[in-house]
Amino acid sequence: MGRLEGRVALITGGARGQGAAEAALFASEGAKVVLTDILDAEGRATAKDVGGMYLHHDVSSETAWEGIVGEVLAAHGRVDVLVNNAGIFKLGGVANTSLDDYLKVIQVNQVGVFLGMRAVAKPMMEQGSGAIVNISSIAGMQNSAGAVAYGASKWAVRGMTKSAAAELGRYGIRVNSIHPGIIETPMLHEIPAIEANGGERWVRRIPLGRFAEAREVANLALFLASDESSYCSGHEFIIDGGMTA
Repeated sequence: MGRLEGRVALITGGARGQGAAEAALFASEGAKVVLTDILDAEGRATAKDVGGMYLHHDVSSETAWEGIVGEVLAAHGRVDVLVNNAGIFKLGGVANTSLDDYLKVIQVNQVGVFLGMRAVAKPMMEQGSGAIVNISSIAGMQNSAGAVAYGASKWAVRGMTKSAAAELGRYGIRVNSIHPGIIETPMLHEIPAIEANGGERWVRRIPLGRFAEAREVANLALFLASDESSYCSGHEFIIDGGMTA
């Protein structure tokens, strides 16, 4: 029997990268996977590959979240796992980030996580169980000079996770955050500094001497979604090759 046998898992940002790796792994462990994204072609392809359902989803929209969770409940009758994986990255320090750029990051990375937790809280409370996994970053554990909006959003995810864990624990719902370091995904190569030199300067900062694979983050998400982490809630799980140790 798989570690998520018969459970329903909703994964945002599931079209590619970490989300797609999580979708594939969860499905292989018996979960009924619903993945969402705004990248429709890639999302549909990933859903087909893993045998799951794909839904178009703007995570910053309150009404979209209501519709998504409604569709999941209509299709499967419950939601057991939420992985708040969707996120965007923008470079920009305090002095040169526009309010518009700042709010775009906050709306997806921070507001999207809040709306997701709120949307699944009621059905999880009614069923008396659930696991919420919020994808933050090591930028939520230390300074993120040069990416002030991203850092602010990821610190917020860390704080919201703790609040939600304290509030929802009495209903059998566990809430934890994952803090990845540098992960080999398509979003990584949208960073000019990585593309300029192949990331060699960054690799030298990592004791394990390499970037992580998306599957490695997915393994940690699986642990937190499964009964293997049944007494873990309200905590940060760092996966960064020793970068912030």
